[in-house]
Amino acid sequence: MEIRICKTDEQLAQLARLANEIWHEYFAGLLSPEQIDYMVQMYQSPDALTRAVRREGYTYFLGYEGDDLVGYCGVKPDGDRLFLSKLYLRSDMRGKHLSSLLLARAVELARTEGKRAVYLTCNKYNAHSLDVYHAKGFKDVDAVVTDIGHGFVMDDYILQLDL
Repeated sequence: MEIRICKTDEQLAQLARLANEIWHEYFAGLLSPEQIDYMVQMYQSPDALTRAVRREGYTYFLGYEGDDLVGYCGVKPDGDRLFLSKLYLRSDMRGKHLSSLLLARAVELARTEGKRAVYLTCNKYNAHSLDVYHAKGFKDVDAVVTDIGHGFVMDDYILQLDL
C-alpha cells in the first residue's frame, strides 16, 4: 500500500466517498442507520473533511493500492499529543495488516512533532477495533459519552499510546 497525504479537493471528495461506503458497511451492527447517516454528514462529508483540513489542522493519510483508495487515517495535533480521529479500511482490505501501515504514519508524525502520545476514541462496543488497538500497545485511559446532536451520542473509550 502506498500512503499519500491528502492535498487536493479531488482527494477530499474521493475520501468522502470511501468514508461513506466504509461507515455504512462497518458500523451497521453498532449504530442505527440514522446515526451513521448523521455522523457521515457531520464528520466525513466533503464539506466536513475540507473544514477539518483547512480550519482544524487535520492531516489525512490516504492508502492506495495502485490508483484505488482503500483506506485512510485522520490525525490532528492536540497539545502534547496527537489525536487519531479516523482509521478505516475498505472491507476487502481488512486483515492484511494495512491498518498497521496507516497507524505507523500517524505515530511517525507524532514523533516528528515531538508529541508524547497518540490518543483516540473508540466505540465501547467495537470489540474488533478495541482488540487491534490494544494489541498495538494502546491502553484505556478514560471513557466518555459525547452528545453529538440530534439525539445521538458517541459512547467511547479513550485509548492512548505513550511514545
